[in-house]
Amino acid sequence: MTHTDSLDFSPNVATAHAFFRAQDKYQPTPLVEIAGPHGGTVLAKDETNRMGLGAFKALGAPYAVSRILQQKWHAKTGEVPTQDRMGDADLRAFAATQTFVCASAGNHGMGVAAGARDAGAAARIHLADTVPESFAQRLRALGASVVRSGAVYEESVAAAIEDAEATGAVLLADGTWPGYTEIPKWVMEGYCVIAEELRESFETSGQWPTHVYLQAGVGGLAAAMAHMIRLNWAEQPELVVVEPAAAACLQASQKAGQPTRGNGPESAMGRLDCKDPSIVAWAALERCDVRYATLSEEEGEAAAARVTHLGLPTSPSGAAGYAALCQEAAQHAQNEALRPLVIISEGPA
Repeated sequence: MTHTDSLDFSPNVATAHAFFRAQDKYQPTPLVEIAGPHGGTVLAKDETNRMGLGAFKALGAPYAVSRILQQKWHAKTGEVPTQDRMGDADLRAFAATQTFVCASAGNHGMGVAAGARDAGAAARIHLADTVPESFAQRLRALGASVVRSGAVYEESVAAAIEDAEATGAVLLADGTWPGYTEIPKWVMEGYCVIAEELRESFETSGQWPTHVYLQAGVGGLAAAMAHMIRLNWAEQPELVVVEPAAAACLQASQKAGQPTRGNGPESAMGRLDCKDPSIVAWAALERCDVRYATLSEEEGEAAAARVTHLGLPTSPSGAAGYAALCQEAAQHAQNEALRPLVIISEGPA
């Protein structure tokens, strides 16, 4: 790890919340009740229509794009531009000289493309062969260029890093690794808005959840949510981080006591099929008292079908928290106080 790395995650959530509240297309996503596998109800945070992008990742990369452009403008001119200034002609002209590059298993690329488009910048997204062409088409519709790079996600990540180094584009990844930690923290800072929306809702209702199930790929969403829950929720739930058995890198890291690869076959939970953890997310989760659950491919598919039938069309990735709750249905059967919360993180793939 280099001397410039920091695994500390101490987000400025007020800045992120203010950024989104200033946008016309922002509104808190619904918190609804759906039938649970235990016979009761489940609280479901419905991210399937978040800001028109269909996934929670609409909160990550667009915010990071803005923060990066502010930082670059300050470095160039000495001015620290306010959010209101970002729409001015000189800032837009500057943004037009910038290109943001990333690899994506789908939704992060959508966030980068949308954030770049809204700021007036360009985006180039590297997709592995495993990513459906429907995602590529959606990225192009947002104005991004799409490059097919590699057979699997890890190869597309390597291609995006090489692209940024060769062209001078800005690498905007949602994972972290030694030598690359700071920009993805802004992505995670944006995700913290979900936890703040939930906190405000629960403070009003008084109906705090007893268990929160958080799906994880590289771990950015799970770590951001866990950090905020432990920081300022009045009643503390049990936190369960959910991964595909085929890509359980965070659980492997927890067992090893250090960031560790989670090897396995390709998973149909495509947005969670990340074999290498974010080192920042791992470090945050280590201090948040979480436990882990892993899902078979069949469990992911069954949960997606069930949640979709209940009126929230989603994918196996989006329904992963519900799938883990289904695993534990028997042990929760006699718990009358159970009030589980899941994040329906995306619409159907």
